[in-house]
Amino acid sequence: MNTTLSFASSDPFFDVPRTSVSTSQGPVQLPILYRKTRNVNAFFMADARQVQQALDQSSGGAMQATCLWRGQAMVGLACYEYEDTSIGPYHEIGIAIPVVRRDVKPRLGHWLQALADVDKPGRELGFHVLHLPVSTPAACAAGREIWGLPKFIAPMQYERQGARVKVVLSDPDLPTQPEAAILTLSGDLGVAMPGPSMSLVLYSQGSGGWLRTTVNVRGGLRLHAPGSMRLHVGTSQHPMAQTLRQLGLGDARPFCVTDTDRFQSRLNLGRAMG
Repeated sequence: MNTTLSFASSDPFFDVPRTSVSTSQGPVQLPILYRKTRNVNAFFMADARQVQQALDQSSGGAMQATCLWRGQAMVGLACYEYEDTSIGPYHEIGIAIPVVRRDVKPRLGHWLQALADVDKPGRELGFHVLHLPVSTPAACAAGREIWGLPKFIAPMQYERQGARVKVVLSDPDLPTQPEAAILTLSGDLGVAMPGPSMSLVLYSQGSGGWLRTTVNVRGGLRLHAPGSMRLHVGTSQHPMAQTLRQLGLGDARPFCVTDTDRFQSRLNLGRAMG
């Protein structure tokens, strides 16, 4: 049962009407509010045919890659350390691809839509998530049951000292074997410049069909040259590790990295797509 609630806050960004939705781990109030988050995103270019093949396997052919350049497509690795949220603290690491629906023709202008308001009628660019491990059962249940996101629970760590970053995602079946980690993203960030916050559109397939979910974001970020950052895939045979290998990202260098410790967001209830 859904019940409309109100949320009192001194901050207008979080002072929004809220609805309670039941999950197997208890009720969740939507939108989920993320008040304090550290975030690192690494962006890679991979063979467009391999990217589309991974998308077809995940979306059943409903989505197609955009943000294309010379036979390659963008792939994002997003790493979040959620310190203060309305669903409790947790960590999250996701592989996501910028996409448009299959009936939309990819075009160069889709790159710029990452900066557009998510509520703008002409916003077509979104992200389809291939894998989304999290660290708590509550976050896993909410993602899977409300939005149909491909979440699973796995151990992960997030370290940041100065320009040095190390993010490790362990295989949930082999958590004590470092060599079997699904991935390690580590290195020193390169030179940086200020960048804008980017609100998100997520395309996911729930039990009732495809959903379009908006994520309102604020906080700004730093846009870095890749520096010495590298993505390493361990010996894990987990599907997420296999996807990274399929995309050719086994020992890849990102073309750019963003980071922020000022990330705040609202994850809204998804809307059915026509």
